[in-house]
Amino acid sequence: MSYETPLGKVRGLGSAKSGVTHFWRQRLTAIANVPLIILFVIILVTNLGKPHAEIVAVISSPLVAILFLLMILSATYHMYLGMQTIIEDYIHGEGAKIAAIVGNIFFASVMGIAGLFTILKLSFGS
Repeated sequence: MSYETPLGKVRGLGSAKSGVTHFWRQRLTAIANVPLIILFVIILVTNLGKPHAEIVAVISSPLVAILFLLMILSATYHMYLGMQTIIEDYIHGEGAKIAAIVGNIFFASVMGIAGLFTILKLSFGS
């Protein structure tokens, strides 16, 4: 005997109503992170030891700036999703869980905004 409604069976979201969405967002950001981080590392390694002005010129390139912005957005959102899963699975006290989730939201937001600000500042100059 199932207590699930027919609509609930069709949607397949389970009792939390967001499990499948969370799962797919985590997988899609992981897939997006692979080429973005590989390109980031390649750009980083090829510019090691160069003067500051040359590195700023590379980051000011629209293609590089867009790739870096996408990487920051994807990586911080992926980090947020992963930490949320860990918090929900391993923190059992309701108060501690809520505090950790709020902390996770603030931390991911601050890291994402700081990264975006840095790339935009370098791209558009002082």
